[in-house]
Amino acid sequence: MKKLWLIFAQTTTVGLAVWFLLTLLKPGWIPKQMADVVTLREAPAVEAPVHLPGNISYREAVRHAMPSVVNIYTSKEIKKRRHPLLDDPLFRRFFGDRFENSESQRTSSLGSGVIVSAQGYIITNNHVVASADEIQVALSDGRTTTAIVVGADPETDLAVIKIDLPNLPAITFGQVEKLNVGDVVLAIGNPFGVGQTVTMGIVSALGRTNLGINPFENFIQTDAAINPGNSGGALVDNAGNLVGINSAIYSQTGSAVGIGFAIPASTVKSVMEQIIKDGAVTRGWIGVDTQDLTPELAASFNLAEGTEGVLINGVVRGGPADRGGVKPGDVLIAVNGEAIHDFNGMLNLVANQKPGQEASIKVLRGGKPQEYKVKIGKRPPLASDPGEE
Repeated sequence: MKKLWLIFAQTTTVGLAVWFLLTLLKPGWIPKQMADVVTLREAPAVEAPVHLPGNISYREAVRHAMPSVVNIYTSKEIKKRRHPLLDDPLFRRFFGDRFENSESQRTSSLGSGVIVSAQGYIITNNHVVASADEIQVALSDGRTTTAIVVGADPETDLAVIKIDLPNLPAITFGQVEKLNVGDVVLAIGNPFGVGQTVTMGIVSALGRTNLGINPFENFIQTDAAINPGNSGGALVDNAGNLVGINSAIYSQTGSAVGIGFAIPASTVKSVMEQIIKDGAVTRGWIGVDTQDLTPELAASFNLAEGTEGVLINGVVRGGPADRGGVKPGDVLIAVNGEAIHDFNGMLNLVANQKPGQEASIKVLRGGKPQEYKVKIGKRPPLASDPGEE
């Protein structure tokens, strides 16, 4: 027994010594600790919306969701362009240095956000926190704290920030795929800085695109009042579950006119998980400039009536499509067997491909189908041309 104990002690000592040497000399060989696992709350799938008995009231939905919505205050320093006269000796002789402090000024703005995890992660709009020097978050229970930016995705106008406080009330994600036009929704945020406010409306439309707001669009449209300061706030169903993040309005006055847009919770979840895991969102790219194939364009290319796809106007030299054999004038009709109906469908389909993987690209060239193998590249941030993919 004594001999066995001696062998065990020696083995343990040698093992610890080897581990210490690896840690000291070859830390890269040691397995890295996994990133934080973000725990989200999701509502169970239901086939029909919740109906409230008796007098219609949404107080339970508000009580459920409102603690998860926060007010966000940001500030940043804006440097003004220095006027050449300020460096002129004659000008400075007469006016001195009285204009020196006018070269920069500090601006502040406000918005809203939603606590999505008890670990302190908050989702908001990118335009709320972009370029901010300081971010202050105020919770509905009166607590305030500073936040850091975890990452942002300008192409969907989403950003993730993080705070360090205990007992955070995370919102429950709703089943956005069950949402229908006509369903009641509530918008929660901080309009004009007056304080947390709830407005009610219905889902006016789903899948809104081609608005020119973001490169990737799939908006929920609602007539619930959304005003400046609501950006980044929650759009919830009548049970208080998150179905979208309020993002933009259509207005000629700057105030709500009954046409507001929210980013669906499904998009929010996908983008948020990538940002928390990798710090950014990675999308596929093949390097083509495209436009929708109109009936007039189809006729000019002698294509059969009803042909769907996108016309390739240009191909980035040396890009994935160029290396794969795709040429300007081709009509892109499918990627990996999935049909392309229009530009937005193509944009999302290509973006969902994993960079580095090979994809099958089907085109019409001279009216005849051709198929090419293309190695998907990584989409550059914010392509200068909205038609480029």
